[in-house]
Amino acid sequence: MTATSEQAAKPLPRPGHKVMETARLAAIQPSRLSGTRAFMNKMIRERWDISNVLFDVDANAEGTVVYSIKAPDQEFSFIGFSRPPSRTARTGRIIGQAWDMMGALIEGPATEAEIETARREIPKLYTGRATPGTLIWCRSNRSMRVFDQTLEALARGRQPDVTDLAKVCYLMRNTGLDGNGTFGTRSFPTLGARHALGGVLQAQLLTAYLMREFSCDLVEHLAAKRSDKAVRLDPKLRRYIGVGNGSALGLIFFVHKHPRLIDGLIAARESAIAMARGLKLTPADPRVARLVELLAQAIVFRKQDRMVYETFASSAEVAADLEKLVEALKEFRRSGTVLGRKADYPLDILAFEFEAELVPEAYETFLSLLIELVPEDADRLLEAVHAPDEFNVSPAETVESLANLIREEYRWALDTDMSGPDAYKYVWYKSETAEEPRRGAREEVPDALDLGLDVCGGIQALHGDLAKATPALSIARFLMKHPEHRFMVARVQSLRGLGYHTPRANINAEAFVPIDLVRLMNVGIHGIDKTRDFLSRNLRGVLYHGAPTPDDLRSGYTGTWYYPAEPVL
Repeated sequence: MTATSEQAAKPLPRPGHKVMETARLAAIQPSRLSGTRAFMNKMIRERWDISNVLFDVDANAEGTVVYSIKAPDQEFSFIGFSRPPSRTARTGRIIGQAWDMMGALIEGPATEAEIETARREIPKLYTGRATPGTLIWCRSNRSMRVFDQTLEALARGRQPDVTDLAKVCYLMRNTGLDGNGTFGTRSFPTLGARHALGGVLQAQLLTAYLMREFSCDLVEHLAAKRSDKAVRLDPKLRRYIGVGNGSALGLIFFVHKHPRLIDGLIAARESAIAMARGLKLTPADPRVARLVELLAQAIVFRKQDRMVYETFASSAEVAADLEKLVEALKEFRRSGTVLGRKADYPLDILAFEFEAELVPEAYETFLSLLIELVPEDADRLLEAVHAPDEFNVSPAETVESLANLIREEYRWALDTDMSGPDAYKYVWYKSETAEEPRRGAREEVPDALDLGLDVCGGIQALHGDLAKATPALSIARFLMKHPEHRFMVARVQSLRGLGYHTPRANINAEAFVPIDLVRLMNVGIHGIDKTRDFLSRNLRGVLYHGAPTPDDLRSGYTGTWYYPAEPVL
């Protein structure tokens, strides 16, 4: 089967059964709708003013910093406490006792009282309490080798070696962004849509950006303390440097806890892709040239990528596949044909024909870049995402109606084999020592409380009991007899009609690959680049790789900052 211009005229978003397979979710690449890119676009558009108002740090890296962040109608402050790197008790985990930087993002200008309160409370972590206007508490550690190499180079009056820097792409790594009520921080739902940081994850995203700025300011400051010959980072290098990020299995719980958010973000992406695929284009249309330009930038980025990937497609494979798309677009620009056929809707034909030919990461990169051709529509879709976490039971619905809904929308869960020996081979629990989510063989932790959401088992049990009940019985009366199903009933009813809310997998089965959903969150949702996987459980990547500096934001940045090429100094 081949796509025709008629088929391409009104393409629809990809169906949920196709997108929500975990291997496909893992392949989704950063786009205009991903957290870092969307928030950076907001700061660029609104020309946020970010400046350092205090940098009281000694030569040993001990001290206090304060940044002022001015959005069009609101002001924020970032209070940071720098420490010399500790060789003991230094870890990226929540159980750590020492970090190279701890900080707080607060509303309004930072007063002396707020600075001192943050200095006293943040190191206590679980026993500490934030001030009422605090949005985020954060922690970060240096990448010791790269930070020290950069410091040494700047102190000697030269720029650091780009080759060494490109192996990591950051000076510091985020090890914690806590908010939304944690430690007494302000609850995000109270911010409201008009708040400058009222959008999805925006308080965390701003804090991560400030970590990037602090790391660059710190290395320049320490170099100047060390030598009169010291120089500042070249602006091209400063943009290239991001902030590191490490994530593990806890993000899988986030996916299951916030299904409306996951659905809203993926639905916005799929709708924007469909809009772009439906563009009627001529060979001379500037949007075709723009897409070729974006693909070329992505190809260079991938070819220069020095990361080693254990599980995912290599950047060399992705670059080679993207070059196939560039050649097809060049054909269209020359002759108005795609793969030898006349085409009014070339992007839909390309998406149709190349899906099976490209590695998933390359195909999803192409789809992400298509969104850049419909920027206003995409931004409106993102702004419309409304994702309350609450589930409510519809008590008047009948047993027959709910059973029909389950058969219609959860056929995949009903068809999943939950009776085999591997269906419940693994259990999700919280580590007593590390206080972090873990996945282990059930036989090794027989007394563990399973914290994972058993969608397949819950749906099958609910459907089985519904089948035994009178069809006309109300759900209210059904739940009086089966209160154990209340959560799953509320979840199914509340998510009725949504296509992208739940990954289609049994997370307790041996075949489930945990890193797939961690990667969805890190790459597709957050917009992290160069995500390297470790043991299919942990990811490390780079936030704000290539992002404009505060000076760029003030002056009115107009470039394409993502997919940065290695700087030529």
